[in-house]
Amino acid sequence: MSDVASFRWGLIGASDIAETRVIPAIRALSEEISAVASGAGSHAEAFAARNAIPAVHTSLEEMLARDNVDGVYVSSVNERHLDQVKASAAAGKHVLCEKPIAVSVAEAHAMTEFCRGREVILAINHHLPAMGTHRKIRELVANGAIGRPLSVAVRNTGLLPDRLAGWRLGKGPGAGVVLDIATHDASVTENLLGLRPLEVAAMTVAHGDRPSDSADTSVALIRYENDVIASFHDSYATPFARSLVELHGTEGSIRAPEIMTPDPIGEVFLVDARGERRIDVEDRGNAYERTIRAFVAATAGEGAPLVDGEMATRALAVAAAIGESSRSGERVRL
Repeated sequence: MSDVASFRWGLIGASDIAETRVIPAIRALSEEISAVASGAGSHAEAFAARNAIPAVHTSLEEMLARDNVDGVYVSSVNERHLDQVKASAAAGKHVLCEKPIAVSVAEAHAMTEFCRGREVILAINHHLPAMGTHRKIRELVANGAIGRPLSVAVRNTGLLPDRLAGWRLGKGPGAGVVLDIATHDASVTENLLGLRPLEVAAMTVAHGDRPSDSADTSVALIRYENDVIASFHDSYATPFARSLVELHGTEGSIRAPEIMTPDPIGEVFLVDARGERRIDVEDRGNAYERTIRAFVAATAGEGAPLVDGEMATRALAVAAAIGESSRSGERVRL
C-alpha cells in the first residue's frame, strides 16, 4: 500500500463536518492539512486556529496553486461543489467531495466527466458504505444468507440538531431532507444489494415543529433491478424514531437498528429457518478513516474509492426523482 502519511490536504469550506469528522480522520491517518480556503474570512480564521491549520485563503485559486496540496476535501454548500471540484481538477488536485455530489444530476455528470478527463480521482464522502455493520450486511447478502433479495426498508429518522438546521431548512439549492438524507439511503441500498435503481414514487412534507421552507420528511418507494422494492423514510422532525435498516429475502431477513449514523454503533440480526441470532461485526473501525484511506490509495493507483462519482450520481438521481415524484404525483423512471 502507498504511504498515506505523505498525502497533503487542502480543505475547501470551513464546515461542521470537516471539523467534527474529517479533520480528526485525516489526522488519525497521520496525513497533513496544509491550508483551508473559505470566503468567510473571520469564520475561516477561527476555524483554522481551532484546528491548527497553518494557512487560510479567501481565494480558492491561491490555495490550489500551493505545491504542498496533493488533494482537496470539498465541504462547502452544495451549489458550489461543481465549480470548486472543476477548479481543483483543473489544477491537478485529487478530490474528495462531500455528499450530495451536486444539486442536479446534470451537474453531477459534468463533475464526474471533468475529473475523468483530467485524470484525477473523484470520491464522494458517502461514509455509510464504509461502516463495519454495512460491510457485514453486504457480505451476508452476497453469500446468500437471505436467499434472493425481495425488499429493503431504510428508516433514516431523527431530530436535526439546531446547529445543523441553517440552510437545510431553507429554500436554497440543496436544502431539505431529500438531498441531505435520501442520498445516503440510496448509496447504502445500492451498496448492500449491488443493484441499480429504476423508478421512484414518493411524497414529501414539511410538518416538524420548526418553520421550514423545504421538506423535512419524505417517504419513497424505489424499484431496483430484479424487482427489488425499497422504501425510504427520512425525517428531520422525529426525535424518538431511531434509524433502522431491514432486508428481506426468500430465505431470511436482516434487521439492523441504529446503523445509519456517523458513529460505529448499531447491531445486525439475521432471521431465518434457524431463528433470530445476532451477527458479530468484527471490524467497527472509523468509516471516515476507511473512506479517506481508500481515496488516498486510489490516488496512488491502488484500488478505487469506496463511492465514486458515478455511484454518487445515481444516489443523487434517486433523490431528484423523489422530489419530482412528490411534485407531480407520478412515478419517475431513472
